[in-house]
Amino acid sequence: MKRFFAVLLSLLMIVSVFAGCNTANNAARGDVKVVTTIFPIYDWVREVAQDDADVNLDLLLDNGVDLHSYQPTAKDIVDISDCDVFVYVGGESDSWVDDVLKRADNKDMIVLDLLDILGEKAKEEEIKEGMQGEEEEEHEEGEDEAEYDEHVWLSLKNVSLFVDKIADALSQKDSQHTESYKANAAAYDAKITALSEQYQAAVDAGKTKTLLFGDRFPFRYLTDDYGLDYYAAFVGCSAETEASFETITFLADKVDELGLKSIMQIETSDGSIAKTIVDNTKTKDQEILTLDSIQGVTAERIKAGETYLSIMESNLEVLKKALG
Repeated sequence: MKRFFAVLLSLLMIVSVFAGCNTANNAARGDVKVVTTIFPIYDWVREVAQDDADVNLDLLLDNGVDLHSYQPTAKDIVDISDCDVFVYVGGESDSWVDDVLKRADNKDMIVLDLLDILGEKAKEEEIKEGMQGEEEEEHEEGEDEAEYDEHVWLSLKNVSLFVDKIADALSQKDSQHTESYKANAAAYDAKITALSEQYQAAVDAGKTKTLLFGDRFPFRYLTDDYGLDYYAAFVGCSAETEASFETITFLADKVDELGLKSIMQIETSDGSIAKTIVDNTKTKDQEILTLDSIQGVTAERIKAGETYLSIMESNLEVLKKALG
């Protein structure tokens, strides 16, 4: 991994002259160049900027690759190096960012780290009963730091905080549009709050208060927000793809114990683990439902008009069905 970044950063040094030219051109036009890593952040910036501000917005992860397996290209590094505002999640999956920012050409760049913004509200990864842990890896001395759940965008209650920080950053770089940035952020915050209230109403009305995932579980922020319990095969950032016999058996028994009518998976799943759990329950008739973790939204989906809100609205309909 270190060799990988050394090569990329060397390439960055070679093309830094061109990056510097890009910065000058943006400044001459009065543009604000914003680079984001994942789709939710990209969409929040779109909502704050709207069409009345001259914001050049780039999304790095637009090819279906999720946050945990993404590695920046040389072009990505150059794009970050000369941008005015860079917004990313933070956490272990974004550990590459520190080295890139140290070499950045634009020393006046505003950097927003979502986990850093959350501060004490950020949640550590949780190993739930029955969950299959990661295979043990050799760690260097001093690496026993807490690992935080990176899926902060799946809490609607976090979004308003992030959106307001984005509005502040854009205002610092483009004070001419401060009022519109603030107004757009406030309007979007109202939509987010209304949707969050719908989630709470769905949970309150639901017969079931527990979700069971035959998959990774990136929805802890969401379940904690609305008082739901959960069981899952793996933690949200797990690289595991095959569940052990013990994990399958535990989850199938839990389905029987709780009388669950559905088993959950995320959008990238091939469905094999969820199906195996169903096959090991007493009734073998549970419906497999999919929640979108919004980690790998493609350019095609964006072009088709999908937004963070539209995906979370679709997730709400799935949740209603799961909760009965």
